[in-house]
Amino acid sequence: MAIEYRWAENQTDRLPGLTAELARRQVAAIVTTGGPVAALAAKAATTTIPVVFVVAEDPVRLGLVASLARPGGNLTGINLFTIELVAKRLELLRELVPAATHMAMLVTAASVETTARDVEAVGRALGLQIQFFNVNTIREIDAAFATFARERPDALFVAGDPFFSGRRVQLVQLTALHRLPATYALRDYPEAGGLMSYGPSIKDEFRQIGVYVGRILKGAKPADLPVVQPNKFELVINAGTARMLGLIVPPTLLATADEVIE
Repeated sequence: MAIEYRWAENQTDRLPGLTAELARRQVAAIVTTGGPVAALAAKAATTTIPVVFVVAEDPVRLGLVASLARPGGNLTGINLFTIELVAKRLELLRELVPAATHMAMLVTAASVETTARDVEAVGRALGLQIQFFNVNTIREIDAAFATFARERPDALFVAGDPFFSGRRVQLVQLTALHRLPATYALRDYPEAGGLMSYGPSIKDEFRQIGVYVGRILKGAKPADLPVVQPNKFELVINAGTARMLGLIVPPTLLATADEVIE
């Protein structure tokens, strides 16, 4: 089996052309892992080639499938729930940094609308003032942290976005440099030195993509494969980073954490 890879390098305007090229090659299946923009580009490119997607938002609301149980068309895939977990991540960060009142949040153009809506409602309930930073390039990340150095927010919330995942080392290093407590969507961040993460196991979900593609190659139809949602969420805390920041991790968090990195 040959696998054709295409990477838009965070230039979402390239996605329609890349997916159209794959459709012209009459590949057996298309997998999209770049969020809803990539999935919607694949949906527009073909109505016959099976598409397996990974998205953090509701695929029914996005128009990718008719329903989770019965997708209906040529698309199915994984709904990671990271948007819905925004409230829980905020609560966990507030538990770790109880004195936080001013929080910064990194979002991208692709995630700002849905994430901002959820965060603002939860932030009001927790008594948090949240300042959004829409960043889409490496230089904009650096500029945002330059602002943090001047304004000194109490904590940082990094949205679950493929762009940030690709820049996780840069983000972790900058939060350490500025001694800024931060929460992330995936365990890759605390494994790289970030403070904490809460979200689904991305490895498990990508493995599920392989399972679905395998079933499709053996004759299954996407319309008959329900959209899969994670049933396990991981809380990962980097205790070494917490100590460096002068934070005491509450025993309740330590007890509920799936992994504590020393």
